[in-house]
Amino acid sequence: MVFANLFFRMAALLPLPFLALSPFLGGSWAFVTLFYLTIFAFLADESLMASTDVNRHPGRVESLLADSVPVILGFAHLALLPIAILTVSHGALGTGEKVMIFLAFGLFFGTISTANAHELIHRPDTIRHTLGKWIFTSLLFGHHTSAHLIVHHRHAATPNDPNSARLNEGVYRFFFRAWRGSFRAGLDGEIARLSYAGRGASHFANPYFFYCTGALVFLALSVALAGWFGLIIYVGFAGLAQTQLLLSDYVQHYGLERRILPSGKYEPVSIYHSWNAPHVFSSALMLNAPKHSDHHAHPTIRYSDLRSRASEGAPVLPYSLPVMSCLALSPKIWKRVMNPKVADWVRMRDQDFALFRPTIGKNPV
Repeated sequence: MVFANLFFRMAALLPLPFLALSPFLGGSWAFVTLFYLTIFAFLADESLMASTDVNRHPGRVESLLADSVPVILGFAHLALLPIAILTVSHGALGTGEKVMIFLAFGLFFGTISTANAHELIHRPDTIRHTLGKWIFTSLLFGHHTSAHLIVHHRHAATPNDPNSARLNEGVYRFFFRAWRGSFRAGLDGEIARLSYAGRGASHFANPYFFYCTGALVFLALSVALAGWFGLIIYVGFAGLAQTQLLLSDYVQHYGLERRILPSGKYEPVSIYHSWNAPHVFSSALMLNAPKHSDHHAHPTIRYSDLRSRASEGAPVLPYSLPVMSCLALSPKIWKRVMNPKVADWVRMRDQDFALFRPTIGKNPV
């Protein structure tokens, strides 16, 4: 049991040595990463399913590892990104190996780095929060830091949240609406916070200066490192990572809406307002981001303490988050699978509104 728990704690770290060695030892090492993040993850999820959460009472070593993993992953991301750009754009490997390396790094950045950055920006200490902000900025998605914390967590499952997918909204239309909408909504939120503090929108404390300037710096560094082709590769990595993050948002909030109370306000966010994917291995890979219901109900809880909450009524996806993200790319198949589940959720909500109240504001056991 202890070994299994340690394995799950380290699941997100295991691709690092293979990625680091692939530019020097060839594309076969990148293939190991691809296999691990796709086929192996699928088989592990299907065999383990949603059997148990990782040990609720971890030992000292496990707790230390849980605290260290996000920081290790964060600095590893910043080190691996220039290596990946240089290898794919100007490395001595063959074209097939470069394609393999591009896909492996791109999948890692989109699956693990974005999930890790999400965990880090929720931490109150400056070092972790800043590291998460740097990761998002390095993927040309820095504004997600503000939009996620100020807008998404406040307005999730309402029309006021650009990152909550509406019923029957196709994923490709959602991409453009969510990217543009979250950039603007996050900026408005930061301007409102500055105004409350008596500062103008152009004050240097506006983090959008950091997001935009940081993005320009990373773009310039990619050109300096690997020329214009390196810039194309870098933008490709960023685009792939952003797509995977937006896919997760689309899947985890599709069709769910908070009810309007007699007061005219939306009901508080609870575990019932986001889709939960409690599959053990993919949850470990993505630092429990697929346990999304618990995260939205209790956003300050660190990733290692999140629970599936399925037994308490949290909506559950039929397959793991990576599989559902692939299904979402085919809108017809997606609607055929998910619209009936949304309809069931709406019927349950409308028939027994009291069911949606018990765990609001409660700490998980």
